[in-house]
Amino acid sequence: MNSALASPLPAVTPLSVRDVTVRFGLRTVLDGLSLDISRGWTSILGPNGCGKSTLLKTLAGLFDPERGAVTLEGKPLKAWSRRERAKRVAWLPQTTEPSDLTVRDCVALGRFAYTGWLGNRRPADEEAIGRALEATGAAQWAHRRVSTLSGGERQRVGLARLLAVEAAILLLDEPTTHLDPPHQIDIARILRQQARREGTIVTAIHDMAVALMAERVVVMGAHGLIGHGTVAEALAGDWLTRAFGTPVNILRSGDSFLWQPQPPEFP
Repeated sequence: MNSALASPLPAVTPLSVRDVTVRFGLRTVLDGLSLDISRGWTSILGPNGCGKSTLLKTLAGLFDPERGAVTLEGKPLKAWSRRERAKRVAWLPQTTEPSDLTVRDCVALGRFAYTGWLGNRRPADEEAIGRALEATGAAQWAHRRVSTLSGGERQRVGLARLLAVEAAILLLDEPTTHLDPPHQIDIARILRQQARREGTIVTAIHDMAVALMAERVVVMGAHGLIGHGTVAEALAGDWLTRAFGTPVNILRSGDSFLWQPQPPEFP
């Protein structure tokens, strides 16, 4: 068969959830959720308690759904060994705890899937650590102990640790916590750069202006998924108003979007 005439293989979806249900006691947080996460940057938006963090942790394999399945690159998430999964999917929680480790050693933990328990770092590991420190502006603190840093500085170290994995899929829960506006924009810039490199980024970010810098959004409400698509589709369908149960006005400024709260009416 002439390979030049052969049909190209279909692209494999990085992450998918099918009919996923997650419960905590009597409370159902995700109920029969199905969606595909494509390459690029996807923001999960919605009110507190709607399941944003739960969805992220389920994608990361930190929660086992009661029903349904998560697939990574077309293969059930559970079928991957922990090490191979850790090379492909990196996770950043909401907060980075203080530690007596130096910043560089903390970021080096991101290479665990490659170095193992002994932590024998090769030149490739050192290079990955250096790139992550430079990308997040944390190189200046490389020899400081994490416990001496501010909350915002620790958050950037946590992001550096995530980037050091050099995984194709990055899952981040509130990566802009404790950061001032200029550094929030720095994080958004880093995420966009990762997305341009054919990466898959999924974030939950409360700051609407930063969250809407993503290419796609998953909008969740109190009763489940409202929509999954481009930012333009979300705004055209007024998904955010439906999610938050109150009018949400979004103003466009160049390539950015600004959230304008609706002032309450007083008698």
